[in-house]
Amino acid sequence: MTELEFEFLRGWLKTRSGLALSAEKRYLVDSRLSGVCRRFKLAGLSEMVGAIKLGRDMALETAVVEAMTTNETFFFRDRTPFDLFKDALLPRMIAARASTRRLRIWCAAASSGQEPYSLAMILDEMKPRMPGWSVEIVATDLSTEILDRARAGVYSQFEVQRGLPINMLLKYFVQEGEQWRLSPAIRGMVDFRPLNLIRDFSGLGTFDIVYCRNVLIYFDGPTKTDVLRRLSNALAPDGALLLGAAETVIGLTDALSPHPEHRGLYVPARAAAAAPLRLVANR
Repeated sequence: MTELEFEFLRGWLKTRSGLALSAEKRYLVDSRLSGVCRRFKLAGLSEMVGAIKLGRDMALETAVVEAMTTNETFFFRDRTPFDLFKDALLPRMIAARASTRRLRIWCAAASSGQEPYSLAMILDEMKPRMPGWSVEIVATDLSTEILDRARAGVYSQFEVQRGLPINMLLKYFVQEGEQWRLSPAIRGMVDFRPLNLIRDFSGLGTFDIVYCRNVLIYFDGPTKTDVLRRLSNALAPDGALLLGAAETVIGLTDALSPHPEHRGLYVPARAAAAAPLRLVANR
């Protein structure tokens, strides 16, 4: 692959997925796309770029984007955002939504499903406190292939050992040989949908809580600003957005304000100014 072909691929990936691939990351292209070339019987990356330029093979284009998308995740990743959900955000929403008993949650980079399923298991544990509630968990990702894996809810021994408490493994999973299958009840709580964050997502509606963790780090500044603005529009006036530990809204948008006590938690700026977010502790 020539330098010009690499530059074309960088621009094409940015347009298609928002991925801001620096020149130093050329090694990622070589390592991740060699398998795509073999799969589509292409002689190499130069032939692959030529095929993309022709724009006649949507399957190839999808495979390239999905191969370059990072899908690293695990159950209860970084723990704190899930403790915050269980011990503060959910009790607060139970109190605030007592009249409607409706709750909408969005996992905006769901990958193979561990994040939304972690939230679903917490919600199942909290059922005694939420009789008659309608709870919707929408989980989206750019990769349709990874979403198929997520819907199946089947994980390896290694995957269930990464962050999943043993009591939840025994309660919600059934072992099938060397793999573990999540219970139909928990799988049924999550609605998986394909979605590209750099495209319009206003059709999803409004959410009370949004998890968009460890995806903005792959975007450049203007793309981050645009996505954050639209995420703020997708939040209820008293909603909450959770980002990854290495992500922030500071210097990118004034539409969201960081919570003073909880790193990674953000709220609509106008609501924060009118009435600072007070979290209700779980009792």
